[in-house]
Amino acid sequence: MVETRKVQVTGGSTYTVSIPKDWATENSVSAGSEVEFYPEGDSLFLTPRTEDERTEGTLDIANLAGDELTRAVMTMYVSGFDIIALESGRITTEQRRTIREATQSLVGLEVLEETRDRVVIRDLLDSSELSIHNAVTRMRLISLSMLEDAIAAMAELDDDMARDVIQRDDDVDRLWMVVSRIFRATLRTPKAAEELGLPREVCFDYQSAARQLERIGDHATKIAHLTLNFEEPVSEDVVSALEELYMEARKVVDDGMDALFTDDPDEASRLANDARENVQQIDERARKIDELLRDLDPARAQLLGLIVDSVSRSADYGGNIAETALQKAAPTP
Repeated sequence: MVETRKVQVTGGSTYTVSIPKDWATENSVSAGSEVEFYPEGDSLFLTPRTEDERTEGTLDIANLAGDELTRAVMTMYVSGFDIIALESGRITTEQRRTIREATQSLVGLEVLEETRDRVVIRDLLDSSELSIHNAVTRMRLISLSMLEDAIAAMAELDDDMARDVIQRDDDVDRLWMVVSRIFRATLRTPKAAEELGLPREVCFDYQSAARQLERIGDHATKIAHLTLNFEEPVSEDVVSALEELYMEARKVVDDGMDALFTDDPDEASRLANDARENVQQIDERARKIDELLRDLDPARAQLLGLIVDSVSRSADYGGNIAETALQKAAPTP
């Protein structure tokens, strides 16, 4: 419920305003308490000042196993809990194995305590030392290198390289979880955004871009899986066409990310618009490659068609990043 207050002057030069009593009571604020102010544009956020405490969450996992248990642990992590207590009447060996695997797949988590009916996981990272910019930059490098190597594995029929691409998808997923965790923290408290040194709108833009990069990693993984189904080398003309398609798709993603990271609105707009225009050219090139595949064996043509689609979709995700960059570069209301 919105409440209004009049700003008053005390001592001739100090502006003061009262705070709602109900809010103060609910947040244990009383005479002598200290509060924190966080300016953000034309807004001023006020929060009670508290000691830096680790947030703890408890989850009953009695009816959870396998993927459901893994997702539950990941959800608690992304939600921002520093200490995650998983409890049940008796935690099974399979549940313990799943918890360890989920813990190892997330950045900074470690099993702190383990008993018959309880497993406690703790985040060892200092949230103030995390950088959403660095995490997104790493996602960009890994996802694009995965896409490059996936195309190379297809061209060279290199199963080892294809399997390496598949394994690297875990690295992208871990970084995606970190970005999501950081972003949600900025929504909960202005202090998190203050520690990052970025406005919350920019954190949202980075999180949006990270989602697109995670999808590019997924498509690189898909191409790698498809490569493992080839028994004979792909013809040189098709390989050459796919490599050109990849190079154009990569440029779209790079232009979109460069537009997102630059502080120059004019440069950001130029790069982003170039990226969006190139997406349309990639669609035309993809259709020409599809024509090359018509005379091939249907099963082989289908596999290659799926690879063409994955590269094209990666370019589409780059176009989405460019759209985000345009929004970031636009004047603020």
